[in-house]
Amino acid sequence: MKYKDIEFLRITPLRGPTMWTYRPIIEAWVDIGELEDAPSNKIPGFYERLSAWLPSLIEHRCSEGERGGFLQRLKEGTWAAHILEHVTLELQNLAGQRTGFGKARQTSRRGIYKVVVRSRQEQVTRACLLAGRDLVMAAINDTHYDVPAAIEKLRELADKLCLGPSTTSIVDAAVERGIPFIRLNEGNLVQLGYGARQRRIWTAETDSTSAIAESISRDKDLTKTLLTSCGVPVPEGRIVTSPADAWEAAEDVGVPVAVKPTDANHARGVSLELTSREQVEAAYHVALEEGSEVMVERYIPGVEHRLLVVGSRLVAATRGEVAQVIGDGKSTIVELIDHQINSDPRCGEDESFPLEPIRVEREPAVQLELQRQGFTPESVPPAGKKVLIIRYGNLADDVTDEVHPDVADAAALAARVVGLDIAGIDIVAEDISRPLEEQRGAIVEVNAGPGLLMHLKPAKGKPRPVGAAIADSLFPAGDKGRIPTVGVTGCKGTTLTARLVSWLVQLTGRHVGLACRDGLLLDKRVVDKRDSGNWAAGQRLLINRSVDAAVFENGAATILGEGIAYDRCQVGIVTDCADAEGLGEFDIHTTDQLYHVLRTQVDIVLPEGTAVLNAADPQVARMAELCDGDVIFYGLAQDLPAIAEHRRKGGRALYLRENRIMLASGSVEGPFMELPVFVMNKDAIDGERAACLLAAVGAAVALDIPVDKIRVGIDTFEREHKRPPRSRPRRVANQ
Repeated sequence: MKYKDIEFLRITPLRGPTMWTYRPIIEAWVDIGELEDAPSNKIPGFYERLSAWLPSLIEHRCSEGERGGFLQRLKEGTWAAHILEHVTLELQNLAGQRTGFGKARQTSRRGIYKVVVRSRQEQVTRACLLAGRDLVMAAINDTHYDVPAAIEKLRELADKLCLGPSTTSIVDAAVERGIPFIRLNEGNLVQLGYGARQRRIWTAETDSTSAIAESISRDKDLTKTLLTSCGVPVPEGRIVTSPADAWEAAEDVGVPVAVKPTDANHARGVSLELTSREQVEAAYHVALEEGSEVMVERYIPGVEHRLLVVGSRLVAATRGEVAQVIGDGKSTIVELIDHQINSDPRCGEDESFPLEPIRVEREPAVQLELQRQGFTPESVPPAGKKVLIIRYGNLADDVTDEVHPDVADAAALAARVVGLDIAGIDIVAEDISRPLEEQRGAIVEVNAGPGLLMHLKPAKGKPRPVGAAIADSLFPAGDKGRIPTVGVTGCKGTTLTARLVSWLVQLTGRHVGLACRDGLLLDKRVVDKRDSGNWAAGQRLLINRSVDAAVFENGAATILGEGIAYDRCQVGIVTDCADAEGLGEFDIHTTDQLYHVLRTQVDIVLPEGTAVLNAADPQVARMAELCDGDVIFYGLAQDLPAIAEHRRKGGRALYLRENRIMLASGSVEGPFMELPVFVMNKDAIDGERAACLLAAVGAAVALDIPVDKIRVGIDTFEREHKRPPRSRPRRVANQ
């Protein structure tokens, strides 16, 4: 029989931590319809088709915890939603987006599931999800599906939309160190760190890369002048204005010479070891096609090397390959290039390949080199004849460990002279393990924004952790680029608690951003009066360079529908877990389900951070065991079981006694401050407001705010804020 397609009811990108995971994901609600009665073991030939189309599914361990675990489940019988999860993950892997996290969970409605997959790029993951559905249905119904074409399309989409390999290496190194990141555009502009502690990168350029230095590096003549003045060896030469002037310059410096454009990249338009007027004048025209001006220099014998300098320190070096082919007596030079050079699996058009293919028709310098040897691209060299194609080929062989200390110092000096924090220094030398002066070697170029792939994936030698070197230069000595971050979640009093915490943190002299249901605030200034307890508003705070600390109100609906705006926090407050009303659209109906949502705020507390928890709510009290950091309990009464047990273990707690706030650390306690008027309702204590006050004081204690400032903060807050707390959870529209 033919089964109806799996239907997507909603596809929601969750861009921050959720009940599923810390990382961004896509959550898809799918209706598998009649497939609810047809697990995989009941569909003839399904296992064989799917495993043949995607043989790499053998690597999926699934719940079995071993290689081939998912295929075992497929044989035994599993449902379409679970299969869709794994197929989507594998399509992402095959598209170059390595990931392994996924879940498939049934909802309260029969046949409807939540399928969750890790998402490194939303559009790519969505495309993989849709392609996964089509592939699974084709395997179920035994219809044609062009798997290679689908994978190629997904790869092209990933190449177009995802971060490039150089940027990815820096971001991955930062994440490994616990430094958060935010992608700021659809290109390679990325923020590392939050608020006032942030740094920005754009591929291998940073917010410390001087525009002046970058302009100097593009002007090769000016670069040479500056380097010469500091004693850095460079080849003699000058800018020329015509073919005749080029030959005159060649005669001045002495042949052989090099002719190159002053402002081109990747050695385009460069001609080397020229000895005749005819060669020099022809090379002038080739160079002019690639740049705005032409330079003639003394030819430096040797091999080209690229040295990567980061923060005045050499971190990697590669050596160029001379590209040549060997005739077979039958093939043209173009055919030999395709067979002997471009067929190398390391060779490709996009930047993920360490070697670039040679296209003779697009490279006049190659044509000129062939002409000098008496060939054309269509010539058929005799068998065994070596034909030089490019004198300075791909920079692909790692030689970091061979670089002489004097050469490394010269490269670092060149970067400093130009003014670049990250620089690619091109050196021509016969032996990079000897000082340049011994072999008449020289620095021929200084490049801003150098490519990193040659160091990350060298054709020969070991890869170098250049991304980590850049991340370390931006965030030295263990700095993680974080600002104090406080998150507040629960069902009651979260807005008042968030405003209290923000007010108290301001007293420390920090510029505080607050995103809550009352709006978006920077210090006392209201930036946006709309409800701002959401992911987008939180991101606005985190990218603001003036924000020294940030406070966020995270309702259950925000966590379920968008995700939390930040990855980890210093303080996480949970006020209560008492009311799942209004969350039915997320299939959350009970307080036990709500517990798994709100615990997210505790899950993301940093190891050096603190969870501030309401001891009066048993569900909230359970969250203490989930916290990676410290825990402070609070409650209106000191005899609450959670407080008593926590104090017995030496933990800290806040509670009320005779209209005073008491602070205890283990068995030691003392009065902290008198209850302010705004938590009183006539002669009685307003329990909800008092709980909000205790939670805020707990956060202030966790942030090491001095007691006197906390007391002053509460007094001033009381005078300027009269509004009651808002209790209802905010609802968000489906995305």
